Parts: sequence; structure tokens; C-alpha cells
Amino acid sequence: MTDYYSRLSPFIREYIYHNNWTSLNEIQLEACRVIFDTNAHLLLSSGTASGKTEAAFLPALTTIEEDMPQSIAILYIAPMKALINDQFFRLDDLLREADIPVACWHGDILQSKKQKVIKEPRGILQITPESLECMLLNRNRDLGRLFGDLRYVIIDEVHAFMGSDRGIQILCQLERLKKYIRTTPRRIGLSATLGDYEQAERWLSSGTDIHVITVSGSDTHRKIKLSVEHFTEPVLETEMSPFNDPAWPYLYEKSLGKRCIIFSNGRETADAVITNMKFMSKMNGDPDIYHVHHGSISASLREYAETEMKESSEPVVIGATVTLEMGIDIGKLERVIQIGPPISVKSLVQRLGRSGRRGTIPEMLFVDWENSQEKRMPLPYQIPWRMIQIIAMLQLYLEERWIEPAKILKYPLSMLYQQIMSNVAQSGELSPQALADIILSMDSFSYIEVDDFRDLIMQLIELDHLEMTEERGLIIGLEGEKIINNYKFYAVFPDVEEEWAVMNGSKKLGTIEYPVKPSQLFTIAGQCWIVTGVDSNKRLVFVEETKRKIELLWKGDRALTHNRILERMKQVLFEDTEYPYLQEAARDCLKSARRIAREQEWDKINLFDIGSNTLCLLPWMGHISYYTLLKLVGKYMTKGESDDFRIKKIGGLRPYFITFKLENPNTGIILEKLKSLINSEIPEEFVVDEHDIRQLKKQFEYKEPKYDRYLTPTLLKKQVIEDYIDLDYLKNEINKWSCG
Repeated sequence: MTDYYSRLSPFIREYIYHNNWTSLNEIQLEACRVIFDTNAHLLLSSGTASGKTEAAFLPALTTIEEDMPQSIAILYIAPMKALINDQFFRLDDLLREADIPVACWHGDILQSKKQKVIKEPRGILQITPESLECMLLNRNRDLGRLFGDLRYVIIDEVHAFMGSDRGIQILCQLERLKKYIRTTPRRIGLSATLGDYEQAERWLSSGTDIHVITVSGSDTHRKIKLSVEHFTEPVLETEMSPFNDPAWPYLYEKSLGKRCIIFSNGRETADAVITNMKFMSKMNGDPDIYHVHHGSISASLREYAETEMKESSEPVVIGATVTLEMGIDIGKLERVIQIGPPISVKSLVQRLGRSGRRGTIPEMLFVDWENSQEKRMPLPYQIPWRMIQIIAMLQLYLEERWIEPAKILKYPLSMLYQQIMSNVAQSGELSPQALADIILSMDSFSYIEVDDFRDLIMQLIELDHLEMTEERGLIIGLEGEKIINNYKFYAVFPDVEEEWAVMNGSKKLGTIEYPVKPSQLFTIAGQCWIVTGVDSNKRLVFVEETKRKIELLWKGDRALTHNRILERMKQVLFEDTEYPYLQEAARDCLKSARRIAREQEWDKINLFDIGSNTLCLLPWMGHISYYTLLKLVGKYMTKGESDDFRIKKIGGLRPYFITFKLENPNTGIILEKLKSLINSEIPEEFVVDEHDIRQLKKQFEYKEPKYDRYLTPTLLKKQVIEDYIDLDYLKNEINKWSCG
């Protein structure tokens, strides 16, 4: 066997020796093999804290030390500034004895440090996609010196970029850099959560003709501690008082004395949970060890929470959303608690991976609750759907290691707008043909039709975002200059139209998206506040702490659940498997749900009468198919029928079931009408109307893409048809349905 350890640079071997490594692990040895013995790109996929970063950098640094480039040698792209900062200290320690500098470049880095990189471009540059966009636009003349001899592009957290606007942005940036680079840099992708390696390989090699070799670490036999508990929805009273509901003491007990993250999918839930934990700690005379970490919390409070988790030896509990799901090393985390089902299996695995570092076993507790009133509602409402979803997601991962594939858009129009504007601004002026040649040759826009591209250019000229010169060249128009000259242009995150700073005296707690009125109550930063004043001109909300609190409402956090999860949920209800991670109340709840489902024969029946002139449909479909079906029913079955069979009201609980209220709830006739509608060869362009296309897109996307506002309804409709409407799947499924 090749001794890859001996091929590493002396300074790396010295580092390994001084850090008491006994050997390189399997993925590190395989990464060395790929880097040393092939010319391929490399995809590294293994669990958190498995040494992926070292697997990427150790052989790459060895090759550049042997043949030192005349520019930046390694471009490291990461999704978060905190991750870049964290990796900087790790690399700085590794490179202390080598003549290879490492530099960070993002919004918090001093200009003096950036100027040092510009003057002497060497070693490793760590950067976010937003800062790289800024560099492409504003450092045009320096790009050849900066990247001319680039050898490697390392993309961290690949799963976070694939299927996202930021991922498209990165691929476009690498395409734009090509004309400044004399070499063909190899790409190394890092991820702990990939469900489809082939899809990830295609993404990583996009725009190149170099194949990808995947090195994956096996976690088949990895031990995991799991627990799922179910409660009736906590009753929160207006005034602070002891909690009688068992859910809160359970959450408090399971996090007490631990280094723990309590994850939720929504900011309101994260804030409300920590507010209640703080109250209970005060009531019990325990220390306040609770913090909140999400996108609306001020940067200083987020950084303080991170520092406490990383450096404190005492117990720390953080209520968090996706902001702590990946990336930075937060030390020895003992336990992860998840409120309700995660937004995806990918998210589940990421959150589970936050614990189990430093050689400990990953531990994740799921806590779910339901409204006690649901027990008195029709049968479909009596099923603990969220708990069933948790079980389905866990089983898909435990049994199959299944993770959702990334959704790669064919018509990413918002990013098409951004790259058109960015390329014109970077070049100064481009002919329409030259612009089309640049943009449409990029893999991310390979499905865009020339006519649609031309229509978008004409729309941008009409909006004065672009201007046609007398020589028939395209330049940035007056309105376009306002957009690209704003620092927000570099980021593809959707803008928050109204962002109000929440102030407690001179201390900023965070932001809220909508204005509030004096005397209103809300939670932020893990405390409840009463609004004492509002400055509309400066968008400031002044608050004081209060002992009163608001109810914790489950708002159905935004997610796009995959069809496969709904299919597995159905299997959960009808298989006899006993899941060892279910606690007593959760086992009893599942037993009751299975009894109802089997008595009602929901494995055979999809449409049934639930009384009060209402039918219930169990489609067993994920959100996108569910919304498509709702759209078709709303458009074609709520009008034009006789009063007896016209659907008057559509309800339900997405994406679990749909209810139809009508005069004559005849299941046989309605099911036949549904099947006839879906099988009627409706052209896809008739599924959606241009006048409500933006409303429909909100169902398919967490937030409206940043530049959709500049697109015509015709183009947006084209995107929905290309990327979201799948009538073939609907036809295949609906033809299996029966009624009772």
C-alpha cells in the first residue's frame, strides 16, 4: 500500500506529530490518493467531525508547497462568515511553520488586511459567495494577478449550496473567473449530508470536463441515541405562573445541566421556547444558561451564544434555527433537541451531527405536541401527523440513509437577472449576442430558451436597468446603477422590505420584519417584551422586559416536504414495526393513530366522508404536488359545476390532507371528477394564471427570490411550469386512488 503519510509535506507531518494523531483516517488516506495520483475533482462526504477539512487541505497544501503558485493557490468558499473564521484559526495553526499565508475576505474583515491580499496574492483565500461577487465586480483589473495560477477551489458545505441561488452564484462565478486563470483548478467539495452522490458530482464538475471521484466515510454502524416524545399542546397562561403541562418540565429537565441546542424550524418557536426555559430556571432558582441564535437576533447576541458554547466549561442551552445547523465547531455538544419535525431529512442529519463530537455518541431528542382540541375534531385531525412525519424521516435515514436530492432549477430566473446585471457591470459594455454567449453557455442557464432570454433583456431595458447604446451595446441603466451600486446586490438572499430594529435602551436585541404598536407583546432574544414606543422614520421599536407573555402557536414552519416522506408516513401507519426510540406517550399516540387508520382503511381509501357535508382526501404527496392539486381543484372544481357538486370551501392540513365542503358529498362522483380533471390533458400552461403567479410561487419557495420583482408574469409562469408542475406524477398517483 502506498505510504501517503510520508508523501505529505514535512511541516504537515510535524503538525500531525505534535497533535498526537496516531494515523490518517480512511477518508484522509483516500483523499491523498485522489489528489496525489489523479487529476480528478474530489467530493468528500462523511459525517461531522470526521476530518474532512484535513482530508482536503493536507494533500492540497503538499502539492502547492512542492510547486508554489504565483497567485492565490487555494480558493476556499464557505456559506457563512462564522465558518470561515473558525476554519481560519485551524488553518493558521497548521500553517504556522510553513511559508503559506491564509487570509479571510468577507464583510467583517478590515480593508488593510484585504489590501495585503491584493498586493501580495498567495496561499489560501477564504471567502463567501457575496464577497467573491463583490471582488469580480470591483477588482476587475486585479483578477489575473489574484487568481492566474489558482490550483484548487474548495467548496465547503456543498449540500447547502446545491439547489440554492447561492449555489448557482458560485458556479457562475467560477465560470467568470476562467478567463483570468491560466491553470485548470481542481475542485474539492465537502459535505456531511448528501443523498445523491451522482447529482453532487455533476454539480461540482459543472462547467468543466473533469470527472469527480467521491470519497465517502461509512457511518452504517455508527451508534446514535434517539428519543421521540409526544405531548398535548402546552397551555400558556397570560400571566407568568407555574407550568402544569408536562411538556415544559420535560424540555427543561432534558436540557438542564447540558451543553444543548434546542432546534426549531421557526424563529418565533425558538424565541418562545427559550423564554419559557428562562422562566422555569428563575422559578427553580437555577442559573440562566439560555441563549437564542437565529437570523433576527443581533450579531452581538449570536456571537455571544457561540462563544459561550465553544469556550464555556459550564452547561449552555441555545434555542436555534438553521443558523446553528452547520459549520462552526461549537465544542462538545452533549444533546440536540428538535421541536417537531425538521424541515427535511437533510436538516435532521445536520442537526444530529452537531452532537457526537469529541468521540461521544450523537444524541437527539424529538419533542412534539398537539392541540388538545384536535381530539374532538373529525378523524383526520386526530392523527398526530407531525409525530408520524418525525418517525418517517428517521426511518428513511436509519433504514436507507436516504436524504432528499437537491432541487436543481431549470429556470432560475432571479439568478439569471443577477448574473446578467453582474456580467454587464463587470465588462462595462457588452453586445446582446456577447452577453447571450456568456450567460447561456453557463451550465446553470443551459435550459433557458433564447426567446425567454431576449424577453428578459427587453424587460430590463424597459425598466432602465439596462440601456442600449447607439452602437447597439448593453450598459447598466440609471435604475440599474442604483441596484448594482448597493452592497446588497452582491448577496442573493431575498431583501427584507421592512426591517425594524428592536431596542432595549441603547442595546439592539434584533430585528422584526413588521411594525408593531405600543403595548404590543412579543418575544425576541429569549425574553418577552412590551413595546413602549416606535420611531417610524428610523424604524426603531423600543421595548421593556415584561413578566407577561404570549402564547406559543405552532405556525406550521415553512418547508417543502418531499413526496417520499409522505409515502413513508403512510407506511408508518400500516406497518407493525415497533420503533425503539419512541417514549411511552409517543408509543401510545402511535398505537391510537394506527388503530384509527386501520379501522378507516386509509391504506385502501383516499377520499371519504367526515360529516357536515365535508369530504377528506389523503393524497400522500409532498408539498409541491399537494399545492399543484389544490390549485387545479380551486381553478376547475369550485366553479362551472352544478350547486350539488361544486366545491364551496377547501381546507385541510398541508400536506397531510385536504377537505372539500359541498352540497352533495358523494365520494364516488367527486373522485371521478378529480380523476377526470387530472387525466384531461390540461396543458401545463393552463394550470396557473399569470395574475396570481406570484402568490403561487410563495407556496413553492420559502421566500420570494430576490429579483422576481423585476420579472414579467409570463416569465415567472414559465419557471413554475418548468420547475414545479409535474402532472405526470399527479396522474400516476391519482389513478391509484379509491373512495369509501
